[in-house]
Amino acid sequence: MDAPQPAYSDTDIRTDWTRAEAEALYRLPFSDLVFRAASVHRAFHDPGKIERAQLLSIKTGGCAEDCGYCSQSAKFDTGVKASKLMDKDSVMQVARAAKAKGADRFCMGAAWRSLKDRDVEKICDIVTSVKAEGLETCMTLGMLEEGQAERLADAGLDFYNHNLDTSREYYDKVITTRTYDDRLETLGRARKAGVKLCVGGILGLGEDQEDRVGLLLELSRLDPHPESVPVNRLVPVKGTPLAEAKSVKDLDFIRTVALARLMMPKSVVRLSAGRETMSETMQALCFLAGANSIFMGEALLTAPNAGDDADSALLAELGLNREAADAAGP
Repeated sequence: MDAPQPAYSDTDIRTDWTRAEAEALYRLPFSDLVFRAASVHRAFHDPGKIERAQLLSIKTGGCAEDCGYCSQSAKFDTGVKASKLMDKDSVMQVARAAKAKGADRFCMGAAWRSLKDRDVEKICDIVTSVKAEGLETCMTLGMLEEGQAERLADAGLDFYNHNLDTSREYYDKVITTRTYDDRLETLGRARKAGVKLCVGGILGLGEDQEDRVGLLLELSRLDPHPESVPVNRLVPVKGTPLAEAKSVKDLDFIRTVALARLMMPKSVVRLSAGRETMSETMQALCFLAGANSIFMGEALLTAPNAGDDADSALLAELGLNREAADAAGP
């Protein structure tokens, strides 16, 4: 018989977390923190289900931003060459292959500072076509101007990704070409248009514990909470200012995942970039602590990813997504 779980409801979802409360949770003994997060996770989600998304770079390189971690910035010599926006047929070929391999959501990213009006029609056509394949759609296109989010929503866009990256206090140590409030303004425009939000951050930028807590405080104060919260582990890129950044400790990463789950109970928390550096044990602990989504495939934009074979083997070993596996047959 399963052990009884504490009762949780939508009334437990808060947008008024204080820093003292969040830091106290983060500092709990590790087993207590993970147990609390697992309990909340089970109250709001199926603990046996891991969402699978695939991310495709539909326009690579040449970005005018100076994000200190990014291989696609035109300001850094990283060896990434700028490309034009992919044509719709090429995007659809990848989307259909992703669905055939079990993807639930198809995410597309363009290395732009902001979406230009001249590209909106092409982007909307891609969104509508991917949506017609039965996949959830997500786009990350930089900043949005007035009216653009509404056009994306009309095309069928489900999610808009625009990460905050880190805390407000640490942000200008990483990025100077776009402000924190610029990012929040774009998120507000997407939300106002009825598009769900996919917004999270990156761990390992040189930030400290207070910055990780600060990032989650910012996210948890969005009302409603972001429907999707990607948690990335920095993939250092030669040629960027953060190429030699010290990796975040495994336990600190897991603690951050657990805190995200506690502060945003209904959000999907995704293990995103950096998973190829995580052991199976670390990933399993992240799932226990409340992560319930991963990116599938061999690459994330320009960064390596764990790969479908490794993911399928890990999920099978952990007994996750059994229903989907049973439906697929032998």
